[in-house]
Amino acid sequence: MARQTASRTKSTASAKKPAAAARKSAPKFSNDDIRKFYWEMLLIRRFEEKAGQIYGMGLIGGFCHLYIGQEAVVVGMNSAITDKDTVITSYRDHGHMLVCGMDPKGVMAELTGREGGYSKGKGGSMHMFSREANFFGGHGIVGACVPLGTGLAFSQKYQGSDAVTLCYMGDGAVNQGQVYEAFNMAELWSLPIVYVIENNEYAMGTSVKRSSAQTELYRRGESFNVPGEQVDGMNVFAVAEAGRKAVDWVRSGKGPYILEMKTYRYRGHSMSDPAKYRSKEEVNKKRAEHDPIDHLRQYMLENKINSEEELKEVDREIKAIIADAVEFAQNSPEPQPEELYIDVLA
Repeated sequence: MARQTASRTKSTASAKKPAAAARKSAPKFSNDDIRKFYWEMLLIRRFEEKAGQIYGMGLIGGFCHLYIGQEAVVVGMNSAITDKDTVITSYRDHGHMLVCGMDPKGVMAELTGREGGYSKGKGGSMHMFSREANFFGGHGIVGACVPLGTGLAFSQKYQGSDAVTLCYMGDGAVNQGQVYEAFNMAELWSLPIVYVIENNEYAMGTSVKRSSAQTELYRRGESFNVPGEQVDGMNVFAVAEAGRKAVDWVRSGKGPYILEMKTYRYRGHSMSDPAKYRSKEEVNKKRAEHDPIDHLRQYMLENKINSEEELKEVDREIKAIIADAVEFAQNSPEPQPEELYIDVLA
């Protein structure tokens, strides 16, 4: 697919808003692309549903932040990058790891604190890492991934690579001062980084309208001359197209780009959050009208990309993968006490 390059003007920074019609338009993707979108989003959905289930059984300790509802963001963005590019995010990170190619078995084992996990059972839900997959971690401190991601992009430019960095953050993180320091440096040095703001409308339990004087978060880079765009984050086609444009922009040496993904999480901020700050009616309405997987499934059926039975088989295949991951995690031993002193740098 030919990628479109943005024009760096003020209008670029404020031009696009999410459009419901985009979901109905003919996408510029092959049937194989669409099948991959569906498979990856459903993998994340089923993985997260199982993670929530086993958390309730006491098999996952500590915090656990589920990605249910936001799957289109990371799947669409991942389609815009290559294996040499790097990804960094915050603590709602399971979906990001899965689309980066990390093994569900290793992710599930880490969630349950087992040796077979990506951080040997010492990191849990919020702190996983894979150098092989160029995934530079989920980070538990709000906004911390932004200067770290900017550093990754600086390294890429310093080494003369044409690789880029995707740096994800939530809507709560954009009110952190370190985020704007990073925006300034990234623009000053024309760093190859796309900042992806996953705006799920609630920073923990506080709505964007109550916490942000400027609620159009894609405009947060304007004072640094960083262009931005707002995207329907519940539409994987819209995300993928915007992602390709932004990645082309930064890879061509034009500096950073901001994408605000208007998305929504169906579960609480974490598994310990009863989410009483919003009504069940709001959640049910959002899910009924905007669910990214349901909409893509309907598109695939209407356009005869897959049959009903074929999509059911995909679901069965993914559920088997998740079941294997849980079995692997349960059979993996807990870390030995001496593991506490391994990988400690100081």
